[in-house]
Amino acid sequence: MVDAVLLRIPQPYRDIAVRHRELVKFALAGGITYLVDITLFTVLKTTVLEAKPVTAKIVAVLVATLVSYVLNREWSFRTRGGRERRHEATLFFIVCGIGLVINTIPLWISRYVLDLQVPQVSLLAQEAADFVSANVIGTLLAMAFRWWAFRKYVFPDQNVRRQVPVG
Repeated sequence: MVDAVLLRIPQPYRDIAVRHRELVKFALAGGITYLVDITLFTVLKTTVLEAKPVTAKIVAVLVATLVSYVLNREWSFRTRGGRERRHEATLFFIVCGIGLVINTIPLWISRYVLDLQVPQVSLLAQEAADFVSANVIGTLLAMAFRWWAFRKYVFPDQNVRRQVPVG
């Protein structure tokens, strides 16, 4: 899959992407978990958790985190490791917990500090503010933190796990 994506990238950017293959995989895994996150967030926020958008975001991020662990461990960072699996998983979920806080802070600020919610603003303005704060700003901040922390703490050593061809 990564090779197919890399082949579609025009030169000279392809050479850069090949050199940063792990980042490309991390970004693709992140794209998948982003879709899980925003889809679940939207469904929860418009149904059972309508009055609790921050709770809806937390639930969505937690489910996306489980998907992220599998994708990152078995694909993005499959040759990295250096830790016992239980320790690695614990660190992964601690990093993601910190990422969850980072992800929800912009939404919390939007809703409760800036008061961008009905009746102070229109429903359209509230939904746009929720989307931008939760799904753009929060996600980008959390993604940058996770990339750094996964490589530094969770999967610190390169080429320690056997490479198994992914079909």
